[in-house]
Amino acid sequence: MTPLKGWLPDADPTTPGLFTDCQHVISSVAGYAGAPAPIAAAVASLGTDARGAIVATDLNGNRSIYAGTQTALNLLASGAWSNVSKAAYVGSSESRWSFAQFGNTTLASNLADPMQEFKQGASKFADVPTAPKAKLIVTANNNFVLAFYTNEATYGVSPDRWWCCAQNNQDDWAPNVSTSANTGRLIANQGPITAAGTLGDYVVAYKNQAIFLGSFVGSPVVWQWNMIPGGTAGCIGQDAWCNIGGAHFVVGPDMMWTFDGTRPQYVGVGETRDWFYQNSNPAWRYRTQAIYDKIHKLVRVAYPSTQSTGALDATLTYNIATKMWSRDDLNIATFLNFVQPGTTIDGLNTYAATINALPNVPVDSPFWSAGGEAASYFDKTGKLWNLNGVTGASYVMTGDVGDDDGVSMIDRVRVRYSLWPATAVCSGFYKMSEGAALVPGPVNALNDGKFDIRQSARFHRFRIDMTGAHIETAYDAQPRPAGRR
Repeated sequence: MTPLKGWLPDADPTTPGLFTDCQHVISSVAGYAGAPAPIAAAVASLGTDARGAIVATDLNGNRSIYAGTQTALNLLASGAWSNVSKAAYVGSSESRWSFAQFGNTTLASNLADPMQEFKQGASKFADVPTAPKAKLIVTANNNFVLAFYTNEATYGVSPDRWWCCAQNNQDDWAPNVSTSANTGRLIANQGPITAAGTLGDYVVAYKNQAIFLGSFVGSPVVWQWNMIPGGTAGCIGQDAWCNIGGAHFVVGPDMMWTFDGTRPQYVGVGETRDWFYQNSNPAWRYRTQAIYDKIHKLVRVAYPSTQSTGALDATLTYNIATKMWSRDDLNIATFLNFVQPGTTIDGLNTYAATINALPNVPVDSPFWSAGGEAASYFDKTGKLWNLNGVTGASYVMTGDVGDDDGVSMIDRVRVRYSLWPATAVCSGFYKMSEGAALVPGPVNALNDGKFDIRQSARFHRFRIDMTGAHIETAYDAQPRPAGRR
């Protein structure tokens, strides 16, 4: 048996153990597995597309879930969304909300409207006094809120500007040496600030082709920014990165990479890098979103395919433990690591009217547990989906088995399963020269642990279509000499 090397579309297709294609599978430490299917959360729809969301935790550990649309900020309570906006917001066709939690106050900003805050005990969001409008906001460990890509009366629209509030006071943004409120610009590299986030005690600000590492140094400078050497490393969009614990995973304009505060480390070279940039739409690539699924150690990157006119209709995944890639295409408006409210036997009618109609989710899944975290997403209608279900249809496509000179015959294909799928069908493909078009061959279902596939050619490839949960660790297709041509 040949151990699986995973989905490597940029690699030589004759490399043993790789997949040339796959769909709705993910890499795990146990092997390649069927991707959890989306299941509708027991939450009402927003009624329109979400433009950002957060699970905010206050100083007492209480959690609140907020989701923003173009014109409103909403709070989830008892499975329903409540509009907690100060008033209808303006937003824009492109605006997204950036959220941050500062003590017991939740902050939200979208550049088009005044920065908003929801204080403990409040019923509505309110304008943050003296704060700039900002595209991006971040809470730093040193008790500051930082804002990037700003607009205010003194400097106007400043795509390369940063602000920080007074230390310990998110309501005071007037520059003052005694309070440490300050502002400045990041001009060592061209272009606007595209994304920002914390990394331990540091704050990272990204441009399209630059990384700036900010550290608190006290008044009068307050925040000192150093540009990190790294060539063209940068971030393509506001949500095109995620924190994977001690490092950021970032989608750049021409490369994906991780950054731990020292130097960017490129990922996907010779594996998926070329495929991604050839199969994502360059006109809309800045809308790419990334999220870290801690349960599965999985980074999910949702992006607009070349067939898309802006919607995020495709998703690739990267397992940070196995360093392997896969595909799990979904239609996403906004990612959210949703925290489940939990349920009881009496509360099951929230999910379905009958036992038989309940979601197909194992009873020990975080889906049912209070506080259980699950990678989730809002679709374009504002409906929230949890990625917790049992796999539906999925497939993997092997690499090419064979030889440039000798013709071979294959009469069976085996897959080593540690968890057998509900159904599995293998389709054969063949060609006489590497680089030539594949010709469809025989098709057969799994029987006695093997697929009986008989075909002759120089090169052979196989697609295995499956339903239900599955885990595979290796495959084998032994060619037998059948002459030379």
